[in-house]
Amino acid sequence: MTIAASGRLPHHAVEGAASAPPLLLGPSLGTSMALWDDVAPALGTSHRIVRWDLPGHGGSPADLIDPGATVADLTNLVLSLADSLGIDRFAYAGVSLGGAVGLHLAARHPDRVAGLAVICSSAHFGGAGPWRERAALVRREGLAGLAESAPRRWFTPGFTVPALVAAHRAADPGAYAACCDALASYDMRDALASIGAPTLVVAGREDQATPPAHAREIVDAVPGAALLELAGAAHLAPAERPEAVAAALRSHFTGDAPKSGAAVRRAVLGDAHADRAQAATTSFTARFQDFISRYAWGEIWTDPTLARRERSMITMTALVARGHLDELALHVRAARGIGLTPEEIGAVLLQTAVYCGVPAANAAFAVAQRVLAEEGS
Repeated sequence: MTIAASGRLPHHAVEGAASAPPLLLGPSLGTSMALWDDVAPALGTSHRIVRWDLPGHGGSPADLIDPGATVADLTNLVLSLADSLGIDRFAYAGVSLGGAVGLHLAARHPDRVAGLAVICSSAHFGGAGPWRERAALVRREGLAGLAESAPRRWFTPGFTVPALVAAHRAADPGAYAACCDALASYDMRDALASIGAPTLVVAGREDQATPPAHAREIVDAVPGAALLELAGAAHLAPAERPEAVAAALRSHFTGDAPKSGAAVRRAVLGDAHADRAQAATTSFTARFQDFISRYAWGEIWTDPTLARRERSMITMTALVARGHLDELALHVRAARGIGLTPEEIGAVLLQTAVYCGVPAANAAFAVAQRVLAEEGS
């Protein structure tokens, strides 16, 4: 890894092979490029990673930004950094303010952005008033108070990353306030439809700073954008759910994107079931079927954190626990199609006898035995 800061460029780190396609990673307000510490190594196997610090954050000089700055000013810093490294076209992922920079890059400099991931961010951040108030507070009192409350704003209860909180406390108040000025004047909603780069939007389900509704607003406006909502994550998802974020970004930027929900549903449950479900869809049930395809099959079953075999076992267990025996029959057939043996299915059901109750397991064994007999297993 090469770490550098020079002249009018942001402090940055370059990792991975020089011949690999470049991927720039942008931080959130108050953090540093350490936000990506647990994600960058996984991405560095396929990309040349360039992480950068906001002005006055981490190792970046505070005088890179002035009062009244805009997100366009930060975008120009990123472009200057890319130019200095000989990078013409790049993929980009950013968190919060870093994500806002990504949206601005993709909309205003489409020739430079090959792919985009916007993480725990927004096309607007709630209007100018609160950000101008925060900027005035920081210029008057410094960052100690905000740093003290950072874990509550950034993470789910009980989780923290001391190094990131320390970076917040150590940031330059003037530069931090100027970044708040940039957020106060930022609104990309009218430009989202012009973004042509393949776009992934990631939201933390427990994010109070930029709730998932902000992510859905971006997805609804950017042509072809995909949405991933992460459970167990608040505002700094790369720190709190690094494996899930890394997997999602790797799939998005390598072009090995998950299949559509409908295709995954068909692959797991079989053509016959998918055809019956499609044929039975009415105007009354269409929205529900679309919801199942997008959410259950398009987000959950395509998440690479767990293999399909593991998801099949978990699903059968949950169905036994809730007594959904018709659905259990469907998923026993799916389990066989995925490659589980009758012995493995039996082991899963035996496990449910301990944790779901013997009567529930007894009914489940009867269903499974019938299905396996019908399948000739």
